[in-house]
Amino acid sequence: MPIDDDVIRLGQFLKLANLIESGAEAKTVIASGLVRVNDEVELRRGRQLHSGDVVALAGHQVRVVTVG
Repeated sequence: MPIDDDVIRLGQFLKLANLIESGAEAKTVIASGLVRVNDEVELRRGRQLHSGDVVALAGHQVRVVTVG
């Protein structure tokens, strides 16, 4: 999933990648330990993601790619 900046927060990325519907849902799935970043459970909604990071949720994996 391409992003415009060098970094993006996990909660924002989940929504941008259409893995969730809302910020409230992001908070819930992250706090429940359902989100993995680079194959590790991530509990911080504000975790900064960089190009190359892989986010996984509910059987879907999306790689962060910086555009530009």
